[in-house]
Amino acid sequence: MTVTHLKPAPGLPPQAAADTADIVQIMLARLRAEGEAAALDYAARLDGWHGEIVLPAARLAEAHRALPVTLVEDIAYAHANIRAFAEAQRASVQDFEIELRPGLRAGQRLIPVGCAGCYVPGGRYAHIASALMTVTTARAAGVDRVIACSPPGREGVPHAILHALHVAGVDEVLALGGVQGIAAMAFGLFGLPPADLLAGPGNQFVAEAKRQLFGPVGIDMVAGPTDVMILADSGADPEVVALDLLGQAEHGGNSPVWLATDHRPLAEAVIARLPRLAETLPEPNRSAAREAWAQLGEVMLCDSREEMAEIADRYASEHLHVMARDLPWWRARLRCYGALFLGAGTTVAFGDKAAGPNHVLPTGRAARHTGGLSVHKFLKCVTWQEAAPPALPELARASAGISRAEGMEGHARSAEARLAPGPFRAVG
Repeated sequence: MTVTHLKPAPGLPPQAAADTADIVQIMLARLRAEGEAAALDYAARLDGWHGEIVLPAARLAEAHRALPVTLVEDIAYAHANIRAFAEAQRASVQDFEIELRPGLRAGQRLIPVGCAGCYVPGGRYAHIASALMTVTTARAAGVDRVIACSPPGREGVPHAILHALHVAGVDEVLALGGVQGIAAMAFGLFGLPPADLLAGPGNQFVAEAKRQLFGPVGIDMVAGPTDVMILADSGADPEVVALDLLGQAEHGGNSPVWLATDHRPLAEAVIARLPRLAETLPEPNRSAAREAWAQLGEVMLCDSREEMAEIADRYASEHLHVMARDLPWWRARLRCYGALFLGAGTTVAFGDKAAGPNHVLPTGRAARHTGGLSVHKFLKCVTWQEAAPPALPELARASAGISRAEGMEGHARSAEARLAPGPFRAVG
Protein backbone atom coordinates (compact mmCIF):
# COMPACT_ATOMS: atom_id res chain seq x y z
CA MET A 1 0.00 0.00 0.00
CA THR A 2 1.44 3.35 -1.11
CA VAL A 3 -0.11 6.13 0.97
CA THR A 4 1.21 9.68 1.28
CA HIS A 5 0.25 11.54 4.44
CA LEU A 6 -0.22 15.10 3.22
CA LYS A 7 -1.33 16.02 6.72
CA PRO A 8 -0.21 13.65 9.48
CA ALA A 9 -1.71 13.60 12.97
CA PRO A 10 0.79 14.30 15.76
CA GLY A 11 -1.68 12.93 18.31
CA LEU A 12 -2.78 14.11 21.72
CA PRO A 13 -0.65 13.95 24.85
CA PRO A 14 -0.98 10.64 26.76
CA GLN A 15 -4.26 10.44 28.62
CA ALA A 16 -4.55 9.39 32.23
CA ALA A 17 -6.77 6.35 31.55
CA ALA A 18 -5.57 4.65 34.72
CA ASP A 19 -6.62 7.69 36.77
CA THR A 20 -10.10 7.59 35.24
CA ALA A 21 -10.46 3.90 36.03
CA ASP A 22 -9.36 4.44 39.64
CA ILE A 23 -11.71 7.38 40.16
CA VAL A 24 -14.67 5.44 38.75
CA GLN A 25 -13.85 2.37 40.81
CA ILE A 26 -13.84 4.42 44.00
CA MET A 27 -17.08 6.18 43.07
CA LEU A 28 -18.88 2.95 42.20
CA ALA A 29 -17.77 1.33 45.45
CA ARG A 30 -19.17 4.25 47.43
CA LEU A 31 -22.39 4.33 45.41
CA ARG A 32 -22.85 0.60 45.92
CA ALA A 33 -22.31 0.94 49.66
CA GLU A 34 -24.13 4.21 50.39
CA GLY A 35 -26.72 4.22 47.60
CA GLU A 36 -28.89 7.32 47.21
CA ALA A 37 -26.96 9.36 49.78
CA ALA A 38 -23.78 9.04 47.71
CA ALA A 39 -25.63 9.84 44.48
CA LEU A 40 -27.09 12.99 46.01
CA ASP A 41 -23.70 14.05 47.30
CA TYR A 42 -22.04 13.58 43.91
CA ALA A 43 -24.91 15.44 42.19
CA ALA A 44 -24.41 18.39 44.54
CA ARG A 45 -20.61 18.46 44.40
CA LEU A 46 -20.03 17.64 40.73
CA ASP A 47 -23.07 19.22 39.05
CA GLY A 48 -24.19 21.75 41.64
CA TRP A 49 -27.62 20.13 41.64
CA HIS A 50 -29.74 20.17 44.81
CA GLY A 51 -33.15 19.69 43.21
CA GLU A 52 -35.36 16.64 42.83
CA ILE A 53 -33.82 13.58 41.20
CA VAL A 54 -36.80 11.62 39.86
CA LEU A 55 -38.60 14.12 37.66
CA PRO A 56 -42.42 14.20 37.69
CA ALA A 57 -44.17 12.90 34.60
CA ALA A 58 -46.00 16.21 34.30
CA ARG A 59 -42.71 18.04 33.82
CA LEU A 60 -41.88 15.84 30.84
CA ALA A 61 -45.34 16.21 29.36
CA GLU A 62 -45.20 20.01 29.65
CA ALA A 63 -41.60 20.50 28.52
CA HIS A 64 -42.65 21.30 24.96
CA ARG A 65 -44.28 24.53 26.17
CA ALA A 66 -40.82 26.01 26.73
CA LEU A 67 -39.64 25.15 23.20
CA PRO A 68 -40.09 26.85 19.83
CA VAL A 69 -42.78 25.17 17.75
CA THR A 70 -40.22 24.52 15.01
CA LEU A 71 -38.02 22.52 17.39
CA VAL A 72 -41.01 20.48 18.56
CA GLU A 73 -41.75 19.71 14.91
CA ASP A 74 -38.11 18.80 14.23
CA ILE A 75 -38.08 16.40 17.18
CA ALA A 76 -41.30 14.81 15.93
CA TYR A 77 -39.80 14.38 12.45
CA ALA A 78 -36.63 12.75 13.80
CA HIS A 79 -38.55 10.51 16.19
CA ALA A 80 -40.79 9.22 13.40
CA ASN A 81 -37.76 8.25 11.31
CA ILE A 82 -35.90 6.65 14.22
CA ARG A 83 -38.95 4.68 15.31
CA ALA A 84 -39.74 3.48 11.78
CA PHE A 85 -36.18 2.26 11.27
CA ALA A 86 -36.04 0.55 14.68
CA GLU A 87 -39.40 -1.14 14.11
CA ALA A 88 -38.16 -2.43 10.75
CA GLN A 89 -35.07 -3.81 12.51
CA ARG A 90 -37.27 -5.61 15.02
CA ALA A 91 -39.36 -7.12 12.23
CA SER A 92 -36.21 -8.41 10.51
CA VAL A 93 -35.46 -10.91 13.32
CA GLN A 94 -37.96 -13.52 14.44
CA ASP A 95 -38.51 -16.49 16.68
CA PHE A 96 -38.25 -19.79 14.84
CA GLU A 97 -38.64 -23.53 15.40
CA ILE A 98 -37.04 -26.36 13.42
CA GLU A 99 -37.17 -30.16 13.55
CA LEU A 100 -33.53 -31.10 13.12
CA ARG A 101 -34.26 -34.83 13.06
CA PRO A 102 -37.40 -36.86 13.79
CA GLY A 103 -38.20 -36.16 17.43
CA LEU A 104 -35.53 -33.46 17.89
CA ARG A 105 -36.98 -29.99 17.90
CA ALA A 106 -35.15 -26.75 18.62
CA GLY A 107 -35.73 -23.06 18.23
CA GLN A 108 -34.86 -19.54 19.20
CA ARG A 109 -36.75 -16.85 21.08
CA LEU A 110 -36.04 -13.14 21.08
CA ILE A 111 -36.86 -11.81 24.53
CA PRO A 112 -36.56 -8.08 25.34
CA VAL A 113 -34.70 -7.16 28.51
CA GLY A 114 -37.03 -6.18 31.32
CA CYS A 115 -35.57 -2.75 32.08
CA ALA A 116 -33.24 -0.53 30.08
CA GLY A 117 -31.27 2.41 31.41
CA CYS A 118 -30.50 5.10 28.82
CA TYR A 119 -27.84 7.74 29.39
CA VAL A 120 -28.30 11.11 27.68
CA PRO A 121 -25.11 13.24 27.79
CA GLY A 122 -25.02 16.86 28.87
CA GLY A 123 -22.13 19.27 29.16
CA ARG A 124 -21.03 21.34 26.17
CA TYR A 125 -24.03 20.39 24.03
CA ALA A 126 -27.64 19.36 24.70
CA HIS A 127 -27.85 15.89 23.16
CA ILE A 128 -31.48 15.86 22.10
CA ALA A 129 -30.88 13.21 19.46
CA SER A 130 -29.32 10.79 21.95
CA ALA A 131 -32.53 10.85 23.97
CA LEU A 132 -34.47 9.83 20.86
CA MET A 133 -31.96 7.24 19.65
CA THR A 134 -31.75 5.25 22.87
CA VAL A 135 -35.26 5.32 24.29
CA THR A 136 -37.07 4.95 20.95
CA THR A 137 -34.95 1.92 20.05
CA ALA A 138 -35.55 0.26 23.41
CA ARG A 139 -39.28 0.78 23.00
CA ALA A 140 -39.26 -0.69 19.47
CA ALA A 141 -37.46 -3.75 20.86
CA GLY A 142 -40.32 -4.28 23.30
CA VAL A 143 -38.59 -3.34 26.56
CA ASP A 144 -41.20 -3.09 29.35
CA ARG A 145 -39.54 -0.35 31.44
CA VAL A 146 -37.24 2.35 30.08
CA ILE A 147 -35.43 4.69 32.46
CA ALA A 148 -33.20 7.58 31.44
CA CYS A 149 -30.82 9.91 33.20
CA SER A 150 -29.20 13.14 32.09
CA PRO A 151 -26.93 15.66 33.82
CA PRO A 152 -28.82 18.66 35.19
CA GLY A 153 -27.54 22.11 34.34
CA ARG A 154 -28.16 25.17 36.48
CA GLU A 155 -31.84 25.03 35.60
CA GLY A 156 -32.09 21.24 35.58
CA VAL A 157 -32.27 18.90 32.61
CA PRO A 158 -32.89 20.98 29.45
CA HIS A 159 -36.49 21.15 28.31
CA ALA A 160 -35.56 19.91 24.83
CA ILE A 161 -34.10 16.70 26.25
CA LEU A 162 -37.11 16.20 28.52
CA HIS A 163 -39.49 16.64 25.60
CA ALA A 164 -37.48 14.25 23.41
CA LEU A 165 -37.52 11.63 26.17
CA HIS A 166 -41.28 12.09 26.58
CA VAL A 167 -41.91 11.71 22.85
CA ALA A 168 -39.69 8.61 22.73
CA GLY A 169 -41.74 6.96 25.48
CA VAL A 170 -39.53 7.01 28.57
CA ASP A 171 -41.02 5.85 31.87
CA GLU A 172 -38.85 7.72 34.38
CA VAL A 173 -36.11 10.33 34.15
CA LEU A 174 -33.38 10.98 36.71
CA ALA A 175 -31.70 14.36 36.94
CA LEU A 176 -28.30 12.75 37.41
CA GLY A 177 -25.19 12.66 35.27
CA GLY A 178 -21.86 10.93 35.15
CA VAL A 179 -20.94 7.90 37.22
CA GLN A 180 -23.71 8.58 39.73
CA GLY A 181 -26.34 8.52 36.99
CA ILE A 182 -25.05 5.25 35.56
CA ALA A 183 -24.87 3.71 39.05
CA ALA A 184 -28.38 4.87 39.96
CA MET A 185 -29.80 3.03 36.95
CA ALA A 186 -27.62 -0.04 37.41
CA PHE A 187 -28.27 -0.41 41.15
CA GLY A 188 -31.94 0.57 41.07
CA LEU A 189 -31.72 3.65 43.29
CA PHE A 190 -34.50 6.16 44.02
CA GLY A 191 -37.22 3.53 44.01
CA LEU A 192 -36.61 2.38 40.44
CA PRO A 193 -35.86 -1.17 39.27
CA PRO A 194 -32.23 -1.97 38.43
CA ALA A 195 -31.54 -1.79 34.73
CA ASP A 196 -30.76 -5.02 32.90
CA LEU A 197 -28.90 -3.11 30.19
CA LEU A 198 -27.26 0.33 30.02
CA ALA A 199 -27.12 2.20 26.72
CA GLY A 200 -26.08 5.57 25.41
CA PRO A 201 -22.96 7.67 24.85
CA GLY A 202 -21.09 9.67 27.47
CA ASN A 203 -17.70 11.02 28.51
CA GLN A 204 -14.74 8.90 29.63
CA PHE A 205 -16.15 8.52 33.16
CA VAL A 206 -19.50 7.27 31.87
CA ALA A 207 -17.79 4.85 29.48
CA GLU A 208 -15.53 3.55 32.26
CA ALA A 209 -18.46 3.12 34.65
CA LYS A 210 -20.27 1.02 32.05
CA ARG A 211 -17.14 -1.04 31.46
CA GLN A 212 -16.68 -1.76 35.16
CA LEU A 213 -20.34 -2.64 35.69
CA PHE A 214 -20.54 -4.98 32.70
CA GLY A 215 -21.34 -8.57 33.60
CA PRO A 216 -24.34 -8.55 35.93
CA VAL A 217 -25.50 -5.55 33.89
CA GLY A 218 -25.41 -5.51 30.11
CA ILE A 219 -24.07 -2.57 28.10
CA ASP A 220 -24.42 -1.53 24.50
CA MET A 221 -20.68 -0.84 24.06
CA VAL A 222 -17.76 1.03 25.58
CA ALA A 223 -17.57 4.08 23.35
CA GLY A 224 -14.78 6.63 23.16
CA PRO A 225 -14.45 9.94 21.30
CA THR A 226 -16.37 10.22 18.04
CA ASP A 227 -14.53 10.01 14.71
CA VAL A 228 -15.16 10.24 10.98
CA MET A 229 -13.44 9.17 7.78
CA ILE A 230 -14.32 10.62 4.39
CA LEU A 231 -13.43 8.84 1.15
CA ALA A 232 -13.55 11.28 -1.74
CA ASP A 233 -12.48 11.36 -5.38
CA SER A 234 -11.99 14.18 -7.89
CA GLY A 235 -15.72 14.80 -8.16
CA ALA A 236 -16.07 15.89 -4.53
CA ASP A 237 -16.44 19.53 -3.54
CA PRO A 238 -13.54 20.46 -1.20
CA GLU A 239 -15.71 22.99 0.63
CA VAL A 240 -18.30 20.32 1.47
CA VAL A 241 -15.61 17.81 2.46
CA ALA A 242 -13.99 20.36 4.77
CA LEU A 243 -17.35 21.26 6.33
CA ASP A 244 -18.18 17.61 6.96
CA LEU A 245 -14.84 17.01 8.66
CA LEU A 246 -15.38 20.16 10.69
CA GLY A 247 -18.81 18.95 11.79
CA GLN A 248 -17.22 16.03 13.62
CA ALA A 249 -14.18 17.97 14.83
CA GLU A 250 -16.41 20.32 16.84
CA HIS A 251 -17.30 17.43 19.16
CA GLY A 252 -14.00 17.99 20.94
CA GLY A 253 -10.25 18.11 20.71
CA ASN A 254 -10.02 14.32 21.07
CA SER A 255 -12.17 13.54 18.00
CA PRO A 256 -10.18 12.18 15.02
CA VAL A 257 -11.15 13.33 11.52
CA TRP A 258 -9.65 11.60 8.47
CA LEU A 259 -9.74 12.11 4.71
CA ALA A 260 -8.53 9.56 2.18
CA THR A 261 -8.54 10.53 -1.49
CA ASP A 262 -6.89 9.65 -4.78
CA HIS A 263 -6.97 13.28 -5.95
CA ARG A 264 -4.15 15.55 -4.72
CA PRO A 265 -5.82 18.87 -5.66
CA LEU A 266 -8.83 17.93 -3.51
CA ALA A 267 -6.62 16.99 -0.58
CA GLU A 268 -4.64 20.22 -0.76
CA ALA A 269 -7.80 22.31 -1.08
CA VAL A 270 -9.32 20.69 2.04
CA ILE A 271 -6.11 21.23 4.02
CA ALA A 272 -6.20 24.92 3.09
CA ARG A 273 -9.92 25.45 3.69
CA LEU A 274 -10.62 23.65 6.93
CA PRO A 275 -8.69 25.94 9.32
CA ARG A 276 -10.35 28.99 7.78
CA LEU A 277 -13.80 27.42 8.14
CA ALA A 278 -13.05 26.53 11.77
CA GLU A 279 -12.50 30.22 12.53
CA THR A 280 -16.11 30.95 11.52
CA LEU A 281 -17.53 28.72 14.28
CA PRO A 282 -18.67 30.18 17.61
CA GLU A 283 -16.93 29.23 20.82
CA PRO A 284 -16.47 26.67 22.28
CA ASN A 285 -16.94 24.87 18.95
CA ARG A 286 -14.08 26.81 17.37
CA SER A 287 -11.47 25.79 19.92
CA ALA A 288 -12.62 22.15 19.89
CA ALA A 289 -12.43 21.96 16.09
CA ARG A 290 -9.03 23.67 15.97
CA GLU A 291 -7.53 21.18 18.39
CA ALA A 292 -9.10 18.12 16.77
CA TRP A 293 -7.83 19.14 13.32
CA ALA A 294 -4.38 20.11 14.53
CA GLN A 295 -3.76 17.02 16.66
CA LEU A 296 -5.87 14.26 15.14
CA GLY A 297 -6.71 15.38 11.61
CA GLU A 298 -5.19 13.30 8.79
CA VAL A 299 -5.27 13.68 5.02
CA MET A 300 -4.05 10.67 3.05
CA LEU A 301 -3.33 10.52 -0.67
CA CYS A 302 -3.89 7.07 -2.20
CA ASP A 303 -3.19 5.54 -5.60
CA SER A 304 -6.58 3.93 -6.17
CA ARG A 305 -10.06 3.47 -4.79
CA GLU A 306 -9.11 -0.01 -3.62
CA GLU A 307 -6.32 1.53 -1.55
CA MET A 308 -8.81 4.00 -0.10
CA ALA A 309 -11.11 1.11 0.84
CA GLU A 310 -8.24 -0.77 2.49
CA ILE A 311 -7.46 2.28 4.62
CA ALA A 312 -11.12 2.60 5.58
CA ASP A 313 -11.26 -1.03 6.71
CA ARG A 314 -8.02 -0.63 8.65
CA TYR A 315 -9.18 2.52 10.48
CA ALA A 316 -12.67 1.02 11.09
CA SER A 317 -14.16 4.45 11.66
CA GLU A 318 -17.33 5.20 13.55
CA HIS A 319 -18.70 7.26 10.66
CA LEU A 320 -17.60 6.47 7.09
CA HIS A 321 -18.70 8.89 4.38
CA VAL A 322 -18.16 8.15 0.68
CA MET A 323 -18.18 11.07 -1.74
CA ALA A 324 -17.03 9.22 -4.83
CA ARG A 325 -18.30 7.73 -8.06
CA ASP A 326 -19.91 4.28 -8.29
CA LEU A 327 -21.56 4.17 -4.87
CA PRO A 328 -22.76 0.54 -5.31
CA TRP A 329 -19.11 -0.57 -5.57
CA TRP A 330 -18.25 1.16 -2.30
CA ARG A 331 -21.29 -0.20 -0.47
CA ALA A 332 -20.41 -3.74 -1.52
CA ARG A 333 -16.66 -3.38 -0.86
CA LEU A 334 -16.45 -1.64 2.50
CA ARG A 335 -16.63 -3.86 5.59
CA CYS A 336 -15.50 -2.07 8.77
CA TYR A 337 -17.52 0.95 9.89
CA GLY A 338 -20.12 1.94 12.44
CA ALA A 339 -22.39 3.67 9.93
CA LEU A 340 -21.96 4.26 6.20
CA PHE A 341 -23.00 7.51 4.49
CA LEU A 342 -23.22 7.30 0.72
CA GLY A 343 -23.01 10.25 -1.66
CA ALA A 344 -22.42 13.97 -1.44
CA GLY A 345 -26.10 14.57 -0.68
CA THR A 346 -25.73 12.61 2.55
CA THR A 347 -23.93 13.85 5.64
CA VAL A 348 -23.04 12.45 9.06
CA ALA A 349 -25.13 15.26 10.56
CA PHE A 350 -28.26 13.64 9.09
CA GLY A 351 -27.43 10.35 10.78
CA ASP A 352 -26.48 12.04 14.02
CA LYS A 353 -29.78 13.86 14.33
CA ALA A 354 -32.77 12.82 12.27
CA ALA A 355 -32.35 10.34 9.39
CA GLY A 356 -33.39 7.20 11.29
CA PRO A 357 -30.49 4.72 11.74
CA ASN A 358 -28.98 4.89 15.21
CA HIS A 359 -26.16 7.30 16.03
CA VAL A 360 -24.79 5.36 19.03
CA LEU A 361 -21.89 3.71 17.20
CA PRO A 362 -18.62 1.84 17.85
CA THR A 363 -15.47 3.96 18.14
CA GLY A 364 -11.77 3.25 18.59
CA ARG A 365 -11.71 0.66 15.75
CA ALA A 366 -14.39 -1.43 17.46
CA ALA A 367 -16.27 -1.40 14.14
CA ARG A 368 -14.02 -4.31 13.18
CA HIS A 369 -16.21 -6.56 15.31
CA THR A 370 -19.48 -4.82 16.20
CA GLY A 371 -22.16 -2.54 14.90
CA GLY A 372 -24.00 0.29 16.59
CA LEU A 373 -26.95 0.44 18.93
CA SER A 374 -30.00 -1.36 17.54
CA VAL A 375 -33.06 -3.22 18.73
CA HIS A 376 -30.85 -6.33 18.79
CA LYS A 377 -28.90 -4.91 21.75
CA PHE A 378 -32.10 -4.86 23.81
CA LEU A 379 -33.06 -8.43 22.84
CA LYS A 380 -31.80 -11.69 24.30
CA CYS A 381 -31.50 -14.33 21.59
CA VAL A 382 -32.09 -17.53 23.55
CA THR A 383 -32.51 -21.10 22.32
CA TRP A 384 -34.60 -24.08 23.40
CA GLN A 385 -34.61 -27.77 22.58
CA GLU A 386 -36.84 -30.78 23.14
CA ALA A 387 -36.01 -34.42 22.48
CA ALA A 388 -38.79 -36.99 21.93
CA PRO A 389 -38.36 -40.82 21.78
CA PRO A 390 -37.63 -41.09 18.04
CA ALA A 391 -34.53 -38.91 18.47
CA LEU A 392 -33.11 -40.55 21.60
CA PRO A 393 -31.04 -43.51 20.31
CA GLU A 394 -28.82 -41.55 17.94
CA LEU A 395 -28.74 -38.38 20.04
CA ALA A 396 -27.76 -40.23 23.23
CA ARG A 397 -25.14 -42.36 21.44
CA ALA A 398 -23.45 -39.34 19.81
CA SER A 399 -23.57 -37.26 22.98
CA ALA A 400 -22.14 -40.08 25.11
CA GLY A 401 -19.40 -40.81 22.59
CA ILE A 402 -18.25 -37.19 22.46
CA SER A 403 -18.48 -36.93 26.26
CA ARG A 404 -16.21 -39.95 26.83
CA ALA A 405 -13.74 -38.69 24.24
CA GLU A 406 -13.56 -35.49 26.27
CA GLY A 407 -13.13 -37.42 29.52
CA MET A 408 -16.55 -36.42 30.87
CA GLU A 409 -18.04 -39.70 32.08
CA GLY A 410 -20.84 -37.99 34.00
CA HIS A 411 -22.10 -36.40 30.82
CA ALA A 412 -21.98 -39.74 29.02
CA ARG A 413 -24.04 -41.50 31.70
CA SER A 414 -26.54 -38.65 31.75
CA ALA A 415 -27.03 -39.07 27.99
CA GLU A 416 -27.31 -42.86 28.13
CA ALA A 417 -29.87 -42.71 30.94
CA ARG A 418 -32.33 -41.49 28.32
CA LEU A 419 -32.10 -44.89 26.59
CA ALA A 420 -33.24 -46.87 29.63
CA PRO A 421 -36.90 -47.91 29.95
CA GLY A 422 -38.68 -45.34 32.02
CA PRO A 423 -40.27 -41.92 31.90
CA PHE A 424 -37.91 -40.65 29.17
CA ARG A 425 -39.31 -43.15 26.69
CA ALA A 426 -42.82 -41.93 27.41
CA VAL A 427 -42.14 -38.36 26.49
CA GLY A 428 -43.97 -37.38 23.36
